[in-house]
Amino acid sequence: MPIVETEKLTKIYGKGETAVTALKDVDLRIEAGEFVAVMGPSGCGKSTLLHLIGGLDRPTSGRVLVDGDDLAELDDTTLTEIRRRRMGFVFQFFNLIPILGAAENAALPLVLDGVKPAVAKAKAVEWLERLGLPDRVDNRPDELSGGQQQRVAMARALTNDPALILADEPTGNLDSRAADEIAGLLRRISSEWGRTVLMVTHDPRIAANADRIVFLKDGTIVNETYLESHGKGEEKQVRERMELL
Repeated sequence: MPIVETEKLTKIYGKGETAVTALKDVDLRIEAGEFVAVMGPSGCGKSTLLHLIGGLDRPTSGRVLVDGDDLAELDDTTLTEIRRRRMGFVFQFFNLIPILGAAENAALPLVLDGVKPAVAKAKAVEWLERLGLPDRVDNRPDELSGGQQQRVAMARALTNDPALILADEPTGNLDSRAADEIAGLLRRISSEWGRTVLMVTHDPRIAANADRIVFLKDGTIVNETYLESHGKGEEKQVRERMELL
């Protein structure tokens, strides 16, 4: 059974003549441990798809199944629990709390879930070390570079051991070197640490790290491309495919 499955997923904003169809009849399957990138022109529905799969928004019609659970059938409390315990979110802007250190920021999902702060912080430190920040666990966001802040955000997404990581333009606010490093870590999160990663990006170089790229246009899937070498020589293929959209 896939970890994520959408069936005729449709999202329409507004009504009548002003209605805008962001997604239309999207069928998508994502297997456990797979790294999938979503690409397409601006306004094609990339972020809408991510938000619906993450339970941050509800579809107009169709279904989103996560581990077999239909998100549309869940009440808000259950949906919140699934987001907190089964999913991790990484966004373009890091959304860190300025007055907290890196470990305290990364520990927040566990603390909010009732885990003792000391236990939560130990788990956060473990992930910060894995992500290359062993000497930055007490630094506040303003003492970290953009790439380091995104690593803290990634540690926060991983501390509750979710099966699914949802990343919305995770490198969009970084320089090219930091962006490549974050893309490489997302690759490791999938290939070494066994999480499923679904990433929205506009950058072919970053998308080339994925196992598969789903191309959207006007709210529908128009192509899916499987990659073999994950970033090594695949960028040209991805860029050419984007130019055809």
